[in-house]
Amino acid sequence: MASEKVIISHPYCKDCIGGIKHTGDPVGRTETIADVPTYVSDPSSEAADNGPKKVVMFFSDVYGPLYINNKLLQDYFASRGFHVVGIDYFMGDPISNHNEPGFKWEEWLDAKRKLSAEITPKWIQAIRERYGMSDAKYSAVGYCYGGPFALDLAGTEDVVAAAFAHPGLLTEDQFQNIKKPLLMSCAESDFTFTNEFRRRAEDILAEVKAQYFMQLFCRVQHGFAVRGNMENPDERWAKEESARGIIDWFERFSV
Repeated sequence: MASEKVIISHPYCKDCIGGIKHTGDPVGRTETIADVPTYVSDPSSEAADNGPKKVVMFFSDVYGPLYINNKLLQDYFASRGFHVVGIDYFMGDPISNHNEPGFKWEEWLDAKRKLSAEITPKWIQAIRERYGMSDAKYSAVGYCYGGPFALDLAGTEDVVAAAFAHPGLLTEDQFQNIKKPLLMSCAESDFTFTNEFRRRAEDILAEVKAQYFMQLFCRVQHGFAVRGNMENPDERWAKEESARGIIDWFERFSV
C-alpha cells in the first residue's frame, strides 16, 4: 500500500480569493493550445536575443491567466525576452466568475483540481512541441494554485528551472524529488505556506542537495506577488521584486 503524502502547504486560505485588481494595457493574446485557452505573450524583437528560445510556462492563481493582474505579469516576463504561455486550466471559469451569495468555493476548487490534472499534461506536451523539444529553454512558475504544477515540473527534465510564489497544497515528496533549480517567493504571513512548512521545505531541499533560492518578504501576505496593493509601498516593492527575481532566476539558467 502506498504511503500517504505528507502535506507541506495548506490547500485553502481566504487570501487566495482576495487582493487588489490592477490596471494596465495587456499586449498578449489568447490562443487555444491542446484544446485549452492559453494566454500567449511574446517578446518584442528588441527584447529577444539570438540564443536559445526561452519559454516560461505560467501556472496562475485561481483568477486564471486571463485576469488582468496575471496578464500584466506575463507581459512583464515577455518584456524580458521570454515567450510566455499561461494555461487556463479553469476552462473559462475562474474564481472571479463567482460572486453569488453562498458560493462554495472549496467545492469549486476541488472540481477544478481534477480538471487541471487531466488537461495540463497534454498542454505541456503541446507547448514543448510548439517551441521545440530540444533547442528551447523552458522554465515554469506557479502562483498559489499553480505552485504544485511548477514544482512537479522541477522534478522532471522538461524545464531548466522553476519558481513558485505563496504556493498551496504542496507535498514533501515534491521537494524530495526535485531535480532542477527552484526559487521560492514567500510572504512573512501566509496561511498556506506557513513558517513551519517553509522551514521544512528548506530542510528537505538541503537534504537532497537541491539548488534553490528563497525570497522572503515582510509586511505582505499570501497573494502579494499577484494581487498586492500597488498603493502600498511595501506591497508594491515586494510584488515587483518577486517578479524581477523570478525572471532573473530563469534567465540565469536559460543561456
